[in-house]
Amino acid sequence: MLAEIFHWWLGVGLTIICVAATLGIVGGYIKKVVAPQYPGRRHRRDED
Repeated sequence: MLAEIFHWWLGVGLTIICVAATLGIVGGYIKKVVAPQYPGRRHRRDED
């Protein structure tokens, strides 16, 4: 019974870690790749 509970909590922990890692990778991609392609108003004024 203890092994069954342990495996359930291990799965929950790994799921949370994987979701956080995926969100971090997507966020980093957007910040590094997509955001420079579409600068906001603040960045456009600096370049003028």
